[in-house]
Parts: sequence; structure tokens; C-alpha cells
Amino acid sequence: MPNLTLILLAAGSSSRFELGVKKQWLRVGSQPLWQFVAGRCEKTKHFSKIIITSSADDIEFMKQYADYTFVEGGATRQESLKNSLKEVNTEFVLVSDIARSCISDEFLNNIISHIGKSDCIVPYLKVTDTIVYDDKTIDRDRVKRVQTPQLSLTVALKSALLQKEEFTDESSAIVANGGKREFILGEESAHKITHIEDLKKLTCLAPPSNETLSGVGFDVHAFDTKGDMYLGGVKIDSEYGFIAHSDGDVAIHALIDALLGAAGMGDIGMMFPDNSDLYKDIDSKELLKKVVTKLRNFGFVIVNVDITIAAEKPRIGNYKSLMRKTLSTILNIESQRVNIKATTTEKLGFIGRGEGVGVIANANLKYFDWTKI
Repeated sequence: MPNLTLILLAAGSSSRFELGVKKQWLRVGSQPLWQFVAGRCEKTKHFSKIIITSSADDIEFMKQYADYTFVEGGATRQESLKNSLKEVNTEFVLVSDIARSCISDEFLNNIISHIGKSDCIVPYLKVTDTIVYDDKTIDRDRVKRVQTPQLSLTVALKSALLQKEEFTDESSAIVANGGKREFILGEESAHKITHIEDLKKLTCLAPPSNETLSGVGFDVHAFDTKGDMYLGGVKIDSEYGFIAHSDGDVAIHALIDALLGAAGMGDIGMMFPDNSDLYKDIDSKELLKKVVTKLRNFGFVIVNVDITIAAEKPRIGNYKSLMRKTLSTILNIESQRVNIKATTTEKLGFIGRGEGVGVIANANLKYFDWTKI
């Protein structure tokens, strides 16, 4: 069994990426980037365990994709690393960033071949351009562009991270703690994704799959003699409201379930529990906005939605156009891609008896195509 654990850091918010999509959720085929990178590393069979750090918002969804060890990250890279090291029981640990996505097997093998030769093995690139620092030209031969992955003695790294100072890489922390590092020549192709334009420098990434992902949502709410009625984000002129924890917008609730179903992200009750005071009497449009943001963060694009409202009352024909406009604005799609249909149940069942409303919604998603930016 290899005496080496791999930690892949993927808890960042991608604030510098400026796409709305977190870079760890860009798709390579149908795989999110973090899974693609982890899979490439796993195939080398160097590691007894693979640990992936994740933000609190992402971790449960990540667990649906693979059986790695997932650890909730912190506010900084260093905090995320410290959290992950609690799960490491091997003598050595290799730390890398998901954003450094195209590490070759040769590069990885070269780093690991130096195991045990120092407290930290650090790949670097030489600098070929003239370097000016504080208006002074300095010797470029003394400058190194440090890369990851970095291979560390686990006990040395754990000890180094007990310091209060924040470090941008493992070797700097280890050296500041009295440890030693050894530099080895890195690899130009191991480029890190920081900004959008960095994607064009990576040749190992295949485009996202163009498959369509479909989901269906269904919800019902009984009438209440008090409160206002909202359907599809629109206030309806009615003598009834709905019995519900939120504002009872059954159309938006069904739509949320359809969107989450297409993405494989569970259901509305998992995301917005009806026993939470956070969502008591909340405007359902606000819930939909949260879902749309999460879908975008996770690399999905909404293609179209189709909603069927079944009700004997109220009549909604005059409201359908406004529903389409309201929902299309929230979904960030054209209004013609939001279809609203109304029907009755021919006096059958609780809907036919005028006791409530039922809604079926369908939604189609695609993966965000980062190759077209």
C-alpha cells in the first residue's frame, strides 16, 4: 500500500474567474473538473487515499459523483489544508490544486520519485524574462516560479501549519518553521486556471458534453381562506391563499424540483426544509433565484421550462403572459423558453372539487460551454 495521501484543494469561490461558474465545476465531457483531475491522479495508483476539500455549499453535491474523502474547507487555502490534514495518516502527503488541471504522469512520477529526500519537494519553473522589483532589475536566475503539487513529510507540514502566519504554499510554511525544501524542475504544461483566459492554455481538457439533462417536478397545495395567492411569481386575484410554510407558490415549487431533478441535486425539501424558520412565509421567487445561482455555480445552463397548472379555480389565462415574463427574468432565459399551460381535472379529485392546485413542471439543462468564451 502506498504510504502517500493526495489532497486536492477545491474549496475556493472562483472570485477571480468572473464567470459565475465555479472553475471546479467546469465540465470535461460530463465530469466536473475536480472529478476529472482526481481521476487522472487516481489512475497512477500512487495514493492510498484521495482527499478533496470542498466548500460547505458544494460538499453534498460532490459526494454524489465519487467515493473520495471529502472535507469541508475553510475561508483560506491554508485553513482548507489544515482541515484535510486531520484525515491524513500516511507518512507523506502530496498537495495540489484542482485548478492545476493538466499535470502529466511524467511530472507526477518525477515529484514522487524524490519522496523522503527533504521535508518538502517543490517543483518550479525558471524565469526567462527580465525581472524588475521595486524599480530595480534583479538577477532572474535567482527567481523561481513555484508550482504544485508539492510533496511533504506529513509531520513537517502539520507542524508548519500551526504557525499563525498565512502562507501561499506548503514549502514556505515548512521553511518558516525550520524545515527544508528541495526544488526540482517543474512543467510548463502544468498551468493553473486563475482567470478565464487560462483555459486556452490547457490542452488536456476536452469540451463539455452537449447532452440535454431533463427533470420533472410535481407539487400540490390546498387552499387556505386567508392570505394572498401567488402562482408563477404573480399575485392572483383570488379569495384563497395556500396552506404552506412559504408563500405557497406551487408553480415555482414544482419548477424548482424540475430544475434540481435535471441537475441531480435532490429536491426543494432538501434545499429549503419546511421546518426551518429561514423560509417561513418567504417569497418563492427568492427561493428560485437561489436555485438559479446554484445551478450556474455548478456549471449548468437552463435551456427551457414547461409548466402545467391544474386547477378548477382560479382561472389563470389572463396571468400566463406575466408569469412567463416574471419567470424568464429570474431564469435568465428568453420568455418564449418559459411555457405556461393551464388545465382542469374535469371535476375529478381534490383539484376538481376546488380544494387546491396541482402543478407539473419540466426543465431542460445543458452544461456551460466554456470553450465558447
